[in-house]
Amino acid sequence: MRIIRRILLLLAATLLFAAAALSQGKFALRDGDRVVFYGDSITDQRLYTTFVETYVVTRFPRLKVWFVHSGVGGDRVSGGWAGSIDVRLPRDVIAYKPTVMTIMLGMNDGSYRGLDDGIFKTYSTGYQHIIDTVKRALPGIRITVIQPSPYDDVTRPPNIDDGYNAVLVRYGQFVKELGEREGLLVADLNSPVVSMLEKAKAEDPELAKNIIEDRVHPGPGGHLIMAEALLKAWNAPANVAAVEIDAAAGRVISADNAKITGLKAGPSVAWTEIDAALPMPVDMDDKATALSVRSSDFIAALDQEPLKVTGLSAARYTLTIDGEKVGSFTKEQFEEGVNLATLPTPMAKQAAKVHDLTLKHNDIHFARWRDVEISLKAYKLAGESAVVAALDELEKQIVELQRATAKPQLRRYELTAE
Repeated sequence: MRIIRRILLLLAATLLFAAAALSQGKFALRDGDRVVFYGDSITDQRLYTTFVETYVVTRFPRLKVWFVHSGVGGDRVSGGWAGSIDVRLPRDVIAYKPTVMTIMLGMNDGSYRGLDDGIFKTYSTGYQHIIDTVKRALPGIRITVIQPSPYDDVTRPPNIDDGYNAVLVRYGQFVKELGEREGLLVADLNSPVVSMLEKAKAEDPELAKNIIEDRVHPGPGGHLIMAEALLKAWNAPANVAAVEIDAAAGRVISADNAKITGLKAGPSVAWTEIDAALPMPVDMDDKATALSVRSSDFIAALDQEPLKVTGLSAARYTLTIDGEKVGSFTKEQFEEGVNLATLPTPMAKQAAKVHDLTLKHNDIHFARWRDVEISLKAYKLAGESAVVAALDELEKQIVELQRATAKPQLRRYELTAE
């Protein structure tokens, strides 16, 4: 009987994943996509990009999408220290044959001064050259152009008339117009971060300065909101899973992106559940990140995992998942719905392991690309190609482990009256 039950559970999980895959049709990424993130030092930080990657891998664990992070510090539309744009694009984008590309440039292009017509023209013509080059080399590629993230003129006074971010906003308006003209997706990574900074400053002016300490390069909290903006442009769903149980009647009212079996209701309520996704791992122990999240709609927009239980008889219950205490909640809180995505659940810990592997495979790629392919190219060393191949294989293995780690697991839930 146990074998039959296990087979039935696996079949149910397979059907659940299939249904989830169908519901993913409106999400911008597709099965088999290869994504290249292109940009300057803000992309080179590998923060908003890795947050986006981990979101995709945990929210769509059956979707096979590959990610390459090709940001270089100091870059402009003309390129930079790692090569001119006509070196960078073939080597750092086209070589990977992406089906999707994101572009965020502008922070350096404005030269950290007031709006200058000549500098702006260099930016606009250079950006158009990037689009034309990539489209010509990769017909059918889906490009998302990004309105550049802000220079922080919010938590500290502007250091030029009207502030440098006003220049970036003008550059972002050009990016939007270009995207509309070329039929590209457009993501605004400026105004949502500015809005978040304004709210953060109102709550804690000193801590808010830590979100973008040097006014240019955001820390994890700022990048999390940037990732949210890009994911919203890609029509990313808010829900991980949503479950509602009527404890008095002993029945499941609804289970969105989840499959529930073995529900038993009495003095305690217990069931087994497998979800089709995992929550987004967010380090709320980092004070600046926590402030960024509180000052934004990140949780509401991207990280919802509501558990609603009605018909409970006791005043308060302890929730355990796989025998681990998750928290203590009142009957009224369960009636309203508890967002499990914000709690230290086994699913959140699993998602954190996925993110760790996201970072590790990106570190391997960075070493392969920057420390070998770029740094050693001039020396024409005989062993270079073998090292590159070995690092590619190692990264592939880490990505496979990342995907295996993201696969949702059957969990045991229990509500115990206190």
